[in-house]
Amino acid sequence: MCKGYPDKSTAIKALEDAEKLNPGVWKQHSEFVALACKNIAEHCTSLDVDKAYILGLLHDIGRRIGVVSERHLIAGYQYCMEQGWNEVAKVCITHSFMLQDIKSSIGKWDVTREEYESIESIINSSVYDDYDLLVQLCDALSLPTGFCLLEKRFVDVACRYGVNDFTVARWKKTTKIKEYFEKKMQHSIYDVLPNVIQNTFSNDNSIYTKQK
Repeated sequence: MCKGYPDKSTAIKALEDAEKLNPGVWKQHSEFVALACKNIAEHCTSLDVDKAYILGLLHDIGRRIGVVSERHLIAGYQYCMEQGWNEVAKVCITHSFMLQDIKSSIGKWDVTREEYESIESIINSSVYDDYDLLVQLCDALSLPTGFCLLEKRFVDVACRYGVNDFTVARWKKTTKIKEYFEKKMQHSIYDVLPNVIQNTFSNDNSIYTKQK
């Protein structure tokens, strides 16, 4: 372990162990998020490629506890803090909040009042860095079947969770994050996401009925 996150082999094993506890396509989603983080980080001189990959790989590690909604946020945070992975713990919360407002959540709050207040405090006190933004972006680029245009992922999430008063603002913020990284890269993020066109226009509609 170093600097608040595990090494790559430890992170991979943690995800594999978590998937055994709660089998599901969320593992494949996490792997694609990690790959997107890595591929984009390789074109951003300010980012550590391995760190980007690891944070992306473990952003949903809270799903190890079972099929849950927003409970995976605090479960992931608590698990990672127990391991001493404070930077991963932060991303377990921040990846769902490109808008730093707990009310912007689109999931079900299957947590206790104390856990809700803890999540709210973490969101409000966090200073987002490029790794938080990168995982937020790559989460929005990755289906369990591969990479896709942001707009397809927007529809995927809306179909599974519905929309609220913050939905359009979330989309706009995610698009701004995309533009931020494209400025750093000096080209489109889609240039470094293999098979993004094929996967976006795939006829496999089963993704809309699968767990993230």
